Amino acid sequence: MDRDTFRPSPPAEVRTEPTGDAVTLVFVRDLRHPPTTVWAALTDPSRLAQWAPFLADRDLGHTGAAVLTLVDGEATQEDPTTVRRAEPPHLLEYTWGDDLLRWELSPLGDGTRLTLRHTVADQGMLPMVTAGWHLCLDVADRLLDGDPIGPIRGAEAKDFGWSELRDAYAERLGEG
Repeated sequence: MDRDTFRPSPPAEVRTEPTGDAVTLVFVRDLRHPPTTVWAALTDPSRLAQWAPFLADRDLGHTGAAVLTLVDGEATQEDPTTVRRAEPPHLLEYTWGDDLLRWELSPLGDGTRLTLRHTVADQGMLPMVTAGWHLCLDVADRLLDGDPIGPIRGAEAKDFGWSELRDAYAERLGEG
């Protein structure tokens, strides 16, 4: 399958958890690759560039300051980031603007159960955030399978089923 014929996978089971004044999206995805391989995709800047909505100025596999640059076509936005926890290959937690992302990797047979906890202040953003991560993780899954299609970021995501995913997740999350 190439980029032109790419279609997103069906919507995943997702849930939210209250987090003080914010809300946390919990998105679980089972991958066919071991945690060490998934960890590299989450932390290595060259791998992140092939699937994530942002570029990282350094390896995210250790704590400390970093910069994540959101990419939308030709437009970019730099966001200071702090990697709060990095426990390879099981737990990665960092800020992204005002949000907090926590990636938990658990062995699942020969693969990995990836749990993303993305905390946002504005609950109304959850369907959009969920649709975006859904597409990114579909692309990451293809990358891990050795069949990369390149990142799908920003407005371009609308050409790859983002709107339909947003609507489906709005319904699942009770935002529709």
